[in-house]
Amino acid sequence: MDRESLLNLFKSLVEPHEGITLKGQKMPYTAVNGNMFAFLAPENELCFRYSDPRRAELANKFGTGPVKQYNATMHGYVAIPEEELANATALFAESVAFARELPPKPTKR
Repeated sequence: MDRESLLNLFKSLVEPHEGITLKGQKMPYTAVNGNMFAFLAPENELCFRYSDPRRAELANKFGTGPVKQYNATMHGYVAIPEEELANATALFAESVAFARELPPKPTKR
């Protein structure tokens, strides 16, 4: 799927969730209480954050390895393969629920 289509899909996933907005220009992402939990990678992959057991389960199911950005492993994230994008609404909602349970990160302001 091309980047514009993925970005439109990402926007449609975010829209129904109150208090969540799409941020970032180069790498669009979402966050709750200062915790990022979903992003559109430069490699045109939607990546969602889950608990470690759920991440391992999904990575195994999807046959994907760790998500890496700028030579750093993004712990807790799973890249959603194109063939699973039909389930993106449920996968994103699960990631939102997980993110809402995380303790707030203190701001630097």
